[in-house]
Amino acid sequence: MGKVRSWEVSEEFWDRVEALIPKRERDASKVFQRKPGQGRKPMDPRMVFEGILFVLRTGCQWKALPTERFGSASSIHAYFRIWLKQGFFLALWRAGLAEYDEMEGIAWSWQSVDGTIVKAPMGRDAVGANLTDRGKKWKQTAPAGRRAWRPSVPHRNRSESA
Repeated sequence: MGKVRSWEVSEEFWDRVEALIPKRERDASKVFQRKPGQGRKPMDPRMVFEGILFVLRTGCQWKALPTERFGSASSIHAYFRIWLKQGFFLALWRAGLAEYDEMEGIAWSWQSVDGTIVKAPMGRDAVGANLTDRGKKWKQTAPAGRRAWRPSVPHRNRSESA
């Protein structure tokens, strides 16, 4: 038996996911030049879903998708945006939570969130001045035994000659 990759979808999982995928419908208010059924055929939803999982699991860029395996990367990204807008991934998340709640049980009364996204109010005193401000001549004091830095002309219009 070969190694199963994390982006490959089993038949059992696909049967549950396929029911959640939004169906493509033509907008009746738009006027199309082509008749229904003409033009490029839509991509296989399973291949699109595996392509999306490949990007999410490997962290690669959309354009780095192997075209021989998944087809056009821009088409898969377009499907991703459409499915995201239509709430497919939220429905998939909710279905997964409901299934896990039935199997193991989720303690909904106890939840924990970990993370820090605040500025440290006392951090500047411990670290010191900003290192990018080192080269500002107008804030420097004169070196010992030398004159203070003062430009001879306080403002110069660069369009005129000196």
